Amino acid sequence: MKVPFIDLRAQYKEIQKDFSRVIKDVLKRRDFILGLDVKLFEKEFAHYCGVKFAIGLNSGTDALFLSLVSCGIGKGDEVIVPVFTFIATALAVSHTGARPVFVDVDEQTYNIDVNKIEKAITKRTKAIIPVHLYGQAADMNAILKIAKKCKLKVIEDAAQAHGAEYQNKKVGSFGITGCFSFYPTKNLGAFGDGGMVVTNDKKVYNNLLLLRDCGRKRRYEHIVKGYNSRLDTLQAAILRVKLKRLDKWNRLRRKNAFFYNTLLKKIDRIITPFEARDCLHVYHQYVVRLKNRDRVIDILKKNGIDTSVYYPIPLHLQAAYKDLGYKKGDFKIAEKLSEEILSLPMHPHLKKDEIEYIVAVLKRYL
Repeated sequence: MKVPFIDLRAQYKEIQKDFSRVIKDVLKRRDFILGLDVKLFEKEFAHYCGVKFAIGLNSGTDALFLSLVSCGIGKGDEVIVPVFTFIATALAVSHTGARPVFVDVDEQTYNIDVNKIEKAITKRTKAIIPVHLYGQAADMNAILKIAKKCKLKVIEDAAQAHGAEYQNKKVGSFGITGCFSFYPTKNLGAFGDGGMVVTNDKKVYNNLLLLRDCGRKRRYEHIVKGYNSRLDTLQAAILRVKLKRLDKWNRLRRKNAFFYNTLLKKIDRIITPFEARDCLHVYHQYVVRLKNRDRVIDILKKNGIDTSVYYPIPLHLQAAYKDLGYKKGDFKIAEKLSEEILSLPMHPHLKKDEIEYIVAVLKRYL
């Protein structure tokens, strides 16, 4: 049996008629830049997240970067970032001229360890970026409490957590901004790059409208030095179609995760995902932990099962950040996780017999 890591073909097949219709509508209107579907998608996504405003951008990285810029963060400032995440979280900080300050993660949730944040705060610290990793919300109550005490901005990296909840509220709605990626493999993915910032702060919203469109107030009148970071109308039209199915697809992801959990709990050598109290995990990734990971990857591959590792090198050990002066051993939990984590196939169209086959192969080896 062949089991792909993610099956975008099955997703496309489910709603290809709707895709064809909305793409034709955009082609007829020819409003390819900041067109009707962008405005409608921003309104719909803001409503979905339970916030007042949403701004469509060209990537999740720009969503983080422009959020930081809109909050006045720049050269000489510091921003707290979990050390175990995709590098875009830290790059957004670096591109403002600020310094990312890494903090280790919790061994159960893989999100930033809230007990280690305050030790990393200095007089230069201006913000915290919690990442809702793999589809599970960070401990937002604790993070907001620290931020209030230390007068810091909270910018949520929700790139992997479309529809995830913390205490019955959608992620992205807790900080001054929430940042989303619409990379094709996300729970809500476009047919290319795309991103979104959500916020309840009107000043930040107005700043972002300028920053994403070359600092333009009106045609050929530029009042700030902005950027070219606009969500394409075609991508917005596609995302509007998918947004209507996001909750259904997330429910299917959770159903698949629970089925995995039931079968894998019989294997002592595998640690299954932990779902924190008060969280609705949307399983962008289904991540297990085990020893001899690379050997297991080879066994699964020989049996037609695709897997992936998110992330094999923590940020403090990346060559790009050697200038920060961190070394191996500085963040022991992240380093341990990076050697043990393995993402198994996970998507809404994953079949029950495919999960049973994956677990059967793992049982034979382990």
